[in-house]
Amino acid sequence: MPLPVNTHQQSTSQISSPLNEGFSGSFSPLDITFLLKIVTLEPMSIESREARIQSGEGHYSEMIGPEEPPEPQYLDIFKRSFERNCKRLARDCLALAAMLSGAVPNDPIALISIPRSGTPIGVMVAKILKDILKRKVNHYGISIIRDRGIDLNALKYVLERHPESQIIFLDGWTGKGVIASELKNSIQKFNQQTRYSLSGALAVLSDPAGKADLAVSADDWLIPTSLLNSVVSGLISRTILNDDLIGPHDFHGCLFYPELAPFDLSQQIVNSISALASEAYARDPAIIFFSPVDPQILNEAQKQNTLFMEKLSREFKITNLNYIKPGLGEATRVLMRRAPEILMVKDFSDPDLEHALFLAHKRRVPVRLEPNLPYRAAAVIKQLY
Repeated sequence: MPLPVNTHQQSTSQISSPLNEGFSGSFSPLDITFLLKIVTLEPMSIESREARIQSGEGHYSEMIGPEEPPEPQYLDIFKRSFERNCKRLARDCLALAAMLSGAVPNDPIALISIPRSGTPIGVMVAKILKDILKRKVNHYGISIIRDRGIDLNALKYVLERHPESQIIFLDGWTGKGVIASELKNSIQKFNQQTRYSLSGALAVLSDPAGKADLAVSADDWLIPTSLLNSVVSGLISRTILNDDLIGPHDFHGCLFYPELAPFDLSQQIVNSISALASEAYARDPAIIFFSPVDPQILNEAQKQNTLFMEKLSREFKITNLNYIKPGLGEATRVLMRRAPEILMVKDFSDPDLEHALFLAHKRRVPVRLEPNLPYRAAAVIKQLY
């Protein structure tokens, strides 16, 4: 499936630059520029935050939960998971970089990754594009928030500084495909308002929901960076959109956690994966001729995703599909940041579920075996109202 590339023409309305400038977190400034405003926000307990979200008192993007250092036992699990999956991560990042390079023949490329799950993947892909495939790339991290869309100030910033670049949007994986839909809707509205013609196409490593425009696979495999939060994402929080902190000309916000620097693995992981990708390319340069996942496989994944969501909605009497989080990456995020009601797993003996079972035990979340699960894991958020 070819990736629809972005084209644009100057709008008749003026594009104003936001007052902020970017930063790189704990990544190299050569590898990413976060177009985010660093803010200060008192964290709320998971329980209090969940209650406010579900009662309608506040949008999830207006609040932030606690961010603690990973405990030693969990770090050990992460290291084992990384060792099992690092070669595939390197291969798939190389494959995705090659696909994007083929879809966008002219330099420079403006790569936009979505914080936080897309951040480390975006940095790796950007480095491969530059260092191995010898492309000219400007890589930015821009916020997209469910129900609120893409950060238009940040998007305008990129367009103003790179008017001749093709824009590519990138995330780590799809769960239900919510961000893919949010991106398309945001870009469609932006195009209508400005007379640009951005495609809003999304590229991912793994697309078990079948909702991305370009993917290396539809497998629900364990992308190692999904196990941790800021310490693999440049020491930033997930993004914030709170009217008390973010003005009309500001970028979306984030917290920065320099106090977690002793635990930070962000650049170390990028360097490791980049080295593995370089070694794989040196052994076999033909490795970059990697076909995107078959559209029929993605169509089947989308069908299975829909059937699964309908089944769980009936079983748990769920009216808001945001409470269902399918896939390893999404289930892990629920266990770390939300109030889970249940964790479902396909196979208790799966070594890549070690971290999820650890988190479920720690938080006293029931775990249910579901051998026919179309994912390796899924979680349901507890409904409080």
